[in-house]
Amino acid sequence: MHQIQLLVRKDCHLCHAARATVAEVTSRLNMEFSELDIDEHPELLAKHHEEVPVLFIDGQVRDFWTIDPQRLERLLSN
Repeated sequence: MHQIQLLVRKDCHLCHAARATVAEVTSRLNMEFSELDIDEHPELLAKHHEEVPVLFIDGQVRDFWTIDPQRLERLLSN
């Protein structure tokens, strides 16, 4: 099972879209994901403030800004 984490910010339109995409794909694959508000974590904010939303799979950055559902499904199927 993959560890899937989405870094988001409040009032971020790209984050809302990414959340919907990740939720749809993970639900279809019977997986779960967690979210982390980057504004509550200064070290992550300093590192990723221009890339939000950021998708991590198993601790590695796999996408940012726009999450492609087909790519995400391929990544999670491996």
